[in-house]
Amino acid sequence: MNITINSVHFKADKKLETFIKEKLDKLQIFFEGVIGCEVILRLENSETRENKIAEVRLLIKGYDLFAKKDANTFEAAIDLASEALRKQLVKHKEKVRGL
Repeated sequence: MNITINSVHFKADKKLETFIKEKLDKLQIFFEGVIGCEVILRLENSETRENKIAEVRLLIKGYDLFAKKDANTFEAAIDLASEALRKQLVKHKEKVRGL
């Protein structure tokens, strides 16, 4: 799966990129038609500690699935987003099989 990582106004280190790729590669287990993935990491200027935002767009044949999560760390935000995408993939797979 082709994973594109964009970090806005900062440089993501290799450890974070590796974590993201490992986490999102696991989504292929739930649906075989995953083409690619686009990740956008942003820091939000706010008073709260949960100012790290991860937006993940999963490209599957015919559709795009999207999750946007914020957390204290980018790792936690990616965890939340990948779990949301996993649920969407399972739901999409059931919908496709039902047709």
